[in-house]
Amino acid sequence: MLSVLRVHLPSDVPIVGCELTPYVLLRRPDSSITTEDAPESSPINGFYLRYKWYRIQSDKKVAICSVHPSEQATLQCLGCVKAKIPVAKSYHCSLRCFSDAWQHHRALHDRATSAVNENGTEEEELFGRFSSSGSGVLNAGLSGSTSAVGPSPSLNNCSAPIYPGAVTERSSGETWFEVAHSKTYTPTADDIGHVLKFECVAVDSETRMPIGPVNTLLTSRVIPAPSPSPRRLIPVNGVDLMDQFDLNGHTSLGTFTVLSYNILSDMYATSELYSYCPSWALSWPYRKQNLLREIVGYHADILCLQEVQSDHFEEFFAPELDKHGYQALYKKKTTEVYSGTAYSTDGCATFFRRDRFSHVKKYEVEFNKAAQSLTEAAVPIAQKKSALSRLLKDNVALIAVLEAKFSNHGADTPGKRQLLCVANTHVNVQHEHKDVKLWQVHTLLKGLEKIAISADIPMLVCGDFNSVPGSAPHALLAMGKVDSLHPDLEVDPLRILHPANKLTHQLPLVSAYSSFARMMGVGIGLEQQRRRMDPTTNEPLFTNCTRDFIADSLTVESLLELLDEESLRKDTALPSPEWSSDHIALLAEFQCKPRTRH
Repeated sequence: MLSVLRVHLPSDVPIVGCELTPYVLLRRPDSSITTEDAPESSPINGFYLRYKWYRIQSDKKVAICSVHPSEQATLQCLGCVKAKIPVAKSYHCSLRCFSDAWQHHRALHDRATSAVNENGTEEEELFGRFSSSGSGVLNAGLSGSTSAVGPSPSLNNCSAPIYPGAVTERSSGETWFEVAHSKTYTPTADDIGHVLKFECVAVDSETRMPIGPVNTLLTSRVIPAPSPSPRRLIPVNGVDLMDQFDLNGHTSLGTFTVLSYNILSDMYATSELYSYCPSWALSWPYRKQNLLREIVGYHADILCLQEVQSDHFEEFFAPELDKHGYQALYKKKTTEVYSGTAYSTDGCATFFRRDRFSHVKKYEVEFNKAAQSLTEAAVPIAQKKSALSRLLKDNVALIAVLEAKFSNHGADTPGKRQLLCVANTHVNVQHEHKDVKLWQVHTLLKGLEKIAISADIPMLVCGDFNSVPGSAPHALLAMGKVDSLHPDLEVDPLRILHPANKLTHQLPLVSAYSSFARMMGVGIGLEQQRRRMDPTTNEPLFTNCTRDFIADSLTVESLLELLDEESLRKDTALPSPEWSSDHIALLAEFQCKPRTRH
C-alpha cells in the first residue's frame, strides 16, 4: 500500500501571490521511497494522493507591519489613511519601526500631497505594482492613539502579540474553510492574517476511501507581498511629463524603454551570503514572483537580464514574459556549477516586445573562446596553462539586432528601416582579476565595433560590469580609452593589457544615467536624482555596479529614478523582502536621432 512518510513546506511563511508547494515523501507498495506525485489520474498500484488546503475562519484578521512583514502591526499611521495611501503601507509593528522608517514613510506622504495639489487626484505611479496588496487587511483590533515621531501624523496603537514564528497546535472547535483541493496553493488577499492548513492522505482508487493517517501541516499567518517604494520615470529635460505617459510608459512617439537588471541567480542567493535577509524572502518561489511583478511593472520595451538561471529561463521567465508580449533570447554561461542539489548555470537573457520590435540577428560571445584564441596567439608556451586558468571565467555576452516597428524618420527618408543593436553581458565578478574584467570589456567592444562598421546602427550596451565608476572598465566604456597610468593596469600578470594605447574603441558610448548630472534644467525629482549621483564620475552613487551605456545616435528622454539609503530603509540591505535582487534595476527611455559623420 502507498503511505505518506513526511510532508513539509520549504518556508513556513506564506505570502500572497507566491505558490506553496509542499514536499511529500512517499513509500511505494514495493517499499521504495519516492517524492514523485501520485495524482488520481495516475495512481501507483491502485493508490493515489488526495490533497486539501484550508483557511481557518475563526481567527481574527490581523494587520501586518509594512516594514517587517513577518511581524504583526501594533500601530497605524492615520496620515496614510487621510492621504488615501494604500492601507498596507500604513501599518508598523512598533514605535521604533515607525521611527526608523520615517524618512521613507514621509516621502509617501509628500508624494501623495504633491499629486493631490497638482492633479486634484491621487498620483498614478508608473510602477505601483503593490498598490492593492493591502485590500485584505482589516483595521479591526487597532484602537487608541499615541504621539508620533517628529513631524509625523498621529498613530493608532494597540497591544498585540508578536507575530508567531510557526503554529504548532490549534484549539478544538475551530472552523476551517476549504480553499483548494490540489497539491499546490497560491494565497490570496483574502488569506492575509489567517493560518493555512494542508492535508495529504493516500486513497484507494477502487473504494475511494482513505488508507492510513491524514498528514497535516500548519503554516504561519499569511502575509501580503512586501511593498517597495514606487520608482518613477524622471524626464531628464527637467519638464514634469508624468501626465504625458501613454499606457506603455512612453512620453512621445518614436521612443522606447530599456531595462538592465541583474536579478540574482537562485544558486547564489544563499543564507550564508545574505544572512540578513529572511529565509522566506530568499526562497525562489517567493523571489521569482516578486521579480516578475517588478519587471513587468516597468513596462519596458526591451529587457536585459543577467544571472538568469537556465532552467528558470525555460520554465518560468520565457513562458511568463511571453504572456506579456515578450520574445526571448538567451545565452547561458559555458560551465555548470554545483549548487548543492544539482548542477546549474546562469546566463544573459534579452526580451523584447513583439509589438515594438522584430528580431533580425543574434550574436553570441563566449569569452572562454576568445581567451583560448588569445592564449594560443600571444602567450608563451610556458605560461599557457596559468593564462587559461586566469582567463577562463565562463562569462558571456548576448548581442541582438532588432528592427523597430515604429518610426520617427522624417518624410525625406520614407520606408527606412530603424535597426538597433543591443548588447547584454555579465563581466567577471572577482575583484582581484581586474585585468580579466578589462580584457572582457575590451573584447566585447571590439566585437561591437565590427558590427558598427558593417551597419549604420544605434547601439546599446547593457549589463553588469562588476566595475565601479572610475575603474578601468568604466573608463574604457564611457571615455573610449584607458589612461596609461591608471592604477588598474598595474594588475596584468599576463601582459594582455599592454601597451595601454591599444585599450581604445571608436564607439561613442555615454552612460545613460550620467544624463542626470549633465542636464541643467530644474524639474520635479531631477534635483533629488542629482544628489544621488557621484559628482566626480557623473554616475549613480550605488547600483551594486550595474551599468548601462548608450551610443551617440540615441538621446535619453527619461530615466527611472534612483534609490538611496532612505528608500531602502535603515535596517535593510539587498536583497530584501521588498527587493529580490542584490542589484538595482536601471531603466531609460531613448529616442533615435540622425547619426552624424565627422
